[in-house]
Amino acid sequence: MFKNLSLLHRAFILPFVLLAVATGSASAETSVVYTSAPLTARLIAAQDGVSENTQTLSAGLHIQLNESWKTYWRSPGEVGIPPSVEWGGSENVADVEFMWPAPTRFTAFGIENFGYSGEVVFPLRVVLDEPGTPATLSAQVRLLVCSDVCVPEEFNLSLRLGRGNGIDSSSAALIGRYSERVPDGSEASGVREANAFVNEGLTEFIVSLRVNEPFRSPDVFPELGLGVALGKPDIRLAEQGRLLWARFPILSSNADATVEPSITITDDGNRAFTLVADRAAQEIAPPFELVATTPNIMELLWIAAIALLGGLILNVMPCVLPVLSIKVSSLLSHTDHDTTRVRFGFVAASAGIMTFMWGLAVILWGLQAAGLSVGWGLQFQSPLFLAVMIAVLLVFSANLFGFFELALPYGLQTRLAGVGGRSGYSSDFFTGMFGAIMATPCSAPFLGTAVAFALAGRGVDILIVFTSLGLGLALPYFVIAAFPRLVAFMPKPGRWMLVVKSVMGILLLATAVWLFWVLEGVAGLASVIAVAMLSGVAVLMFSLTNVRTQLRWSIAATSFVLALVAGPLLQQSAPAKSVPQSALDWVAFDRSQIAKRVSEGEVVFVDVTADWCLTCKANKTLVIDREPVRSALEAPGVTPMQADWTRPDARISRYLESFGRFGIPFNAVYGPSAPNGIVLSELLATDDVLNALSQAGGRDVPATISEQE
Repeated sequence: MFKNLSLLHRAFILPFVLLAVATGSASAETSVVYTSAPLTARLIAAQDGVSENTQTLSAGLHIQLNESWKTYWRSPGEVGIPPSVEWGGSENVADVEFMWPAPTRFTAFGIENFGYSGEVVFPLRVVLDEPGTPATLSAQVRLLVCSDVCVPEEFNLSLRLGRGNGIDSSSAALIGRYSERVPDGSEASGVREANAFVNEGLTEFIVSLRVNEPFRSPDVFPELGLGVALGKPDIRLAEQGRLLWARFPILSSNADATVEPSITITDDGNRAFTLVADRAAQEIAPPFELVATTPNIMELLWIAAIALLGGLILNVMPCVLPVLSIKVSSLLSHTDHDTTRVRFGFVAASAGIMTFMWGLAVILWGLQAAGLSVGWGLQFQSPLFLAVMIAVLLVFSANLFGFFELALPYGLQTRLAGVGGRSGYSSDFFTGMFGAIMATPCSAPFLGTAVAFALAGRGVDILIVFTSLGLGLALPYFVIAAFPRLVAFMPKPGRWMLVVKSVMGILLLATAVWLFWVLEGVAGLASVIAVAMLSGVAVLMFSLTNVRTQLRWSIAATSFVLALVAGPLLQQSAPAKSVPQSALDWVAFDRSQIAKRVSEGEVVFVDVTADWCLTCKANKTLVIDREPVRSALEAPGVTPMQADWTRPDARISRYLESFGRFGIPFNAVYGPSAPNGIVLSELLATDDVLNALSQAGGRDVPATISEQE
């Protein structure tokens, strides 16, 4: 099914244009001009009246937009509203066909939009109720115009056409020029084949078409139903310009995205057509692949240095709390060993860190190659991973409290024994690995830049960045391995070590409790209860020293396996979270609402957070929920918007990826003076937040506490 909207009107208006050129200009009727700061508008007609037996009239809604102002097409994009016209007060008018000239693409508030700037005439084909008799065309117009802010315009226009035979050359030419811009149907434009594909997750739209006449510089304007917003297209031409392939990211969607896609194509300013494409069952492959730019050696060295620094800073981030007990326990275990044992013990811990980082790099590369969403710390969205971490932490904490001493079966002890002593270095290795695992819920300065570079690049880029991150995280271990006598500065072994072990046990138990809370947000209360009970059984079995070792290990292992199965198996849908009365009045994340609120002059503060993100919690406690930032976010005209990434959410993933980010925390401030957003550092600072709010809104924000006093 193809559209052919403009041919009939062109055939109708052409005689009037030719007649006007041949006979000179008569004074055609126009409506009273409506004028406002953004625009002027009027109704125009090619004829100065209704001649005898005339059945249709050629008219137009003429809008002139002032500099920097724009209005929208019938499918405006994510932020716009299409013009609408009611003809209820018209006289002797049976029907009005409203036609849409081909739009142009522009960016407003960081969103791709379709519409018009400067001047536009919407051609009108007016069908008279009583041919040959005077008529009145009355329009109630509603449209949205946007510049730094958006202004809804509503006005009435009325055009009275009495009896007459004259033609106005300027009005006829103006209507004719914009009638030529109304897209043809595909048959008139020589379209041989048109297919479109929307993937199952409603995240990507692809269109492919073949034509007889080659394209030069085409643009594509899809229409997929209300509520569907698309990002900037990737357009490729092949077969000497006769094959067009375009891919669009779907930024927001609804169930209507499965309707037949209507597609308008423009080319070189003088060619436009609209068609309805056939739905393809499988993804449409591009005609060729784009070769990514390969970073040079200096760029790789620079990003490796940034990753190394980010990994080093990670050692002192808020996530250090659960890792601290592991590091301190590692130091305590070496206070009575010789320097060789200390050196190789910390080398083994460093090897554990590097092994985890390399393993994570391989997993992320594999997921990336499979086309899945990847990022830093996303394993904390997995109930299985959380169940494993909880079980391990409960065992470690119970061991530090002295409930039991872990004794592996004799055969396994023999295999794990190394050259460094009876127990080998396996415990040091796994201590380093576990510390690295528990550090991943945090982000740090430089870390986001390095991870974004890695995950947007090749497999070798991922390997280089994660190797550097591991080296930075392991640097304190390497320092002690290089200078093992530093351990001698630790106090001599004594009763104080029992107190420290108890404190470390409390820290690990607190971390387990925190992970239970995260698990509830990710999987629900049923998973929490199941994992707690089964892990508790395992810890209890380890504590029963009067039971045979083989039986204890069998029951404990079975309980652990059941806990790991129950965690994801009992996962429930996300419940509505209770919000304390003292909390900020957060608005739920909606990317389209950002643009709409900014278009109305508001400032929007976006906070992407998760229950498992410790740096997010630190930012909230130390900056967002404290004065003067809290008052600034509660001020009139400021909207705090929160995106909860505790569970996987494709909308949030796509939003982060649009900024080249693959981890959190992430904060951005939008406003009339910053429609594309001001991205803040991973570690928020009060002055940075206030300055961003002020810059985005183009106005002052509350002063700091010291200034207020």
